Amino acid sequence: MELKRVVITGLGAVTPLGNNVKDYWENLINGVSGAELITRFNTEKFKTKFACEVKNLNPEDYFDKKEVRRLDLFTIFGLIATDEAIKDSGIDLEKIDHDRVGVIYGSGIGGFGTFYSELRGYVESDNTPRFNPFFIPKIIPDITAGQVAMRYSFRGPNYATVSACATSTHSIIDAFNLIRLGKADIMVSGGSEAAINEPGVGGFNAMQAISTNNENYKTASRPFDATRDGFVMGEGGGTLILEELEHAKARGARIYAELIGGGMTADAYHLTQPHPEGLGAANVMKLAIEDGGIKPEDIDYVNVHGTATPLGDRAEAKAILKVFGEHAYKVNISATKSMTGHLLGAAGAIEAIAAILAIKYDIVPPTINLATPDPEVDPKLNLTVNKAQKRTVNAALSNTFGFGGHNSSVVVKKYSS
Repeated sequence: MELKRVVITGLGAVTPLGNNVKDYWENLINGVSGAELITRFNTEKFKTKFACEVKNLNPEDYFDKKEVRRLDLFTIFGLIATDEAIKDSGIDLEKIDHDRVGVIYGSGIGGFGTFYSELRGYVESDNTPRFNPFFIPKIIPDITAGQVAMRYSFRGPNYATVSACATSTHSIIDAFNLIRLGKADIMVSGGSEAAINEPGVGGFNAMQAISTNNENYKTASRPFDATRDGFVMGEGGGTLILEELEHAKARGARIYAELIGGGMTADAYHLTQPHPEGLGAANVMKLAIEDGGIKPEDIDYVNVHGTATPLGDRAEAKAILKVFGEHAYKVNISATKSMTGHLLGAAGAIEAIAAILAIKYDIVPPTINLATPDPEVDPKLNLTVNKAQKRTVNAALSNTFGFGGHNSSVVVKKYSS
């Protein structure tokens, strides 16, 4: 069968750099760090005292008090980002076939904050089982997809993906495939996460996965820097509206870019570490590019997973060299987690948005905080160091890799009829 073409017609974002796409993008290309001292809890006894929190967002500006009590923060982030994306798409909700609109929206962890607060309340009340009746619906990772569907009466395919930090890229790929197979006209896709809390920070500290550079927290997220000591936690949500091309054209939609390929692989190597030679990462990039019907030389920009973990950055750099060969030196590479921190399950969505906007505006956001290059990373790679670079971006690749060895990549390109 002939696969249908899929375009992006709406974007929404809640991030540590801004609570809408415009602010997020402006701060991204200006190289702003989203890292601050943690405000969500007392960090006195924790090794890490900073993170990239969402700032200046009051849920009661978007929902009434009763509704706020029924939603975990990860769902609040997802719903706000989705509302922006739907409005941005210009979809007339009265004129679409709601049976042909679906939602695939993921979270790596789900309602971690709710789970912790409810369990703490149980323990502190002499083990009296007085749980919130919304406890379970607040914590399950699929609930944001369900909430979106109920709010807008979207009756098409509806579920969540869960693959740690690869989650929301998997969401985008699944949504993409459903549209090009003719199963839906429009898909709401993306992910959200809210894990900056005591068990979140404490758990990642125990794994020695996150930075403890409390003295220099603004610059602690240092992908590809020799002095990096782990990732910086982030939070938020990102939403993309994917649409079948002819459906978008029929309603006169504004098209940001075309989604042309997706790749999914497993390292099958280690619980938390990437394959040292970047085997799974190389394979997933190859598959995404092949799926898009293009060649590696057609890629102008790679938004890397780039978490600032010592092993991860090196493995991804090796994988890029394997996939692109000499063209690797002509590609702009940037790790936007240097600014946003790592949004875990939501990372893929906001980074796909960064790749889409790089195509729209022909500018590549930087990798900030890179002062001492890792000698084990090829110095000829253009890591877009510390300052955005203007260039024509016809096609971009966005990578996400998760604990458990999950890998996912998407390819977007400028739309042309």
